[in-house]
Amino acid sequence: MAAFVYMLRCSDGTYYVGSTRNLEHRVWQHNCTDEGAAYTRKRRPVTLVWSGEFEHVGAAFAFEKQLAGWSRAKKEALIRGDFDVLPFLARRRT
Repeated sequence: MAAFVYMLRCSDGTYYVGSTRNLEHRVWQHNCTDEGAAYTRKRRPVTLVWSGEFEHVGAAFAFEKQLAGWSRAKKEALIRGDFDVLPFLARRRT
């Protein structure tokens, strides 16, 4: 069953990353119910700014965790579809 990783822009300008099997319903939950994440409940309304579809839930979850650790600049490059700069925006590990 397909799964999605998604990124939301919150009303305060921050980003939230999540994964789900039903993207439309999950975004609705973030905006309209207490079933959305506590982080987004305090920052409504939220807007879907990026999503990617994965064949397996495990792959989606793994990418969600990776994406959550990206810098703001790298997330915004992904949103813009500026894939060429993504490697240059990787955080340097010390």
